[in-house]
Amino acid sequence: MPGLLMLLFLFAIFYVLLIMPMQRRQKRVQRMLRELKTGDRVVTTGGLRGVIISLRDDSIQLRVAPDNLKMEFVRNAIAHVEAPEKEKES
Repeated sequence: MPGLLMLLFLFAIFYVLLIMPMQRRQKRVQRMLRELKTGDRVVTTGGLRGVIISLRDDSIQLRVAPDNLKMEFVRNAIAHVEAPEKEKES
């Protein structure tokens, strides 16, 4: 009986410290990907910065400086959305 309680306690600690934070992060990333819109400045997982010029179900087309290259990425390749210039100054 004490062994079973210890095992349950360890699982509870494992769940609270590892699984819950991963689930929260995954939900945050999925929400960010759903809320992408044309004109957002984003950074890809490869480190490229660009502006979204078109959205499709599973892909995004970015305009990348300095030559205004148009590149297409899978939606999951977006690491994060950069804050607009107005918010950066504040």
